[in-house]
Amino acid sequence: MKYKYAFFDLDGTLTDSRPGIINSVIYALDYYKIPYTNRESLNFFIGPPLLESFMNYCHFDEKKGLEAVMKFRERYNDIGVYENCAFEGIHEVLKKLKNVGLILGVATSKPHHLMLRVLEKYDLAKFFTAVEGSKID
Repeated sequence: MKYKYAFFDLDGTLTDSRPGIINSVIYALDYYKIPYTNRESLNFFIGPPLLESFMNYCHFDEKKGLEAVMKFRERYNDIGVYENCAFEGIHEVLKKLKNVGLILGVATSKPHHLMLRVLEKYDLAKFFTAVEGSKID
């Protein structure tokens, strides 16, 4: 076998996290009374660090950007993290990869404790030998 390991991101690779992220971004934007065109116009919040996205989109300085991240997390940590779903067929793909001998891992910028919640909720944790998320800071 040419490869021994396969690493996956969580958001957008194993799960569709768009609804929970966008809903939580809207929660923060509404708090600051910042308008947005439509939900799709906020898709760029998915992927890059939230602080950077809030600073760019809202023209916030770092301090206010950090406040916006905290407002986002206020909703996301309890509600938004569960507004997602595992992609169709992902369990079968992961099972096949394990069955051919690959060691699977998850590496994500999502905070570690939230990543674990998602992996457990969608019965994905059992496929992975190594899982790493970011620290909250």
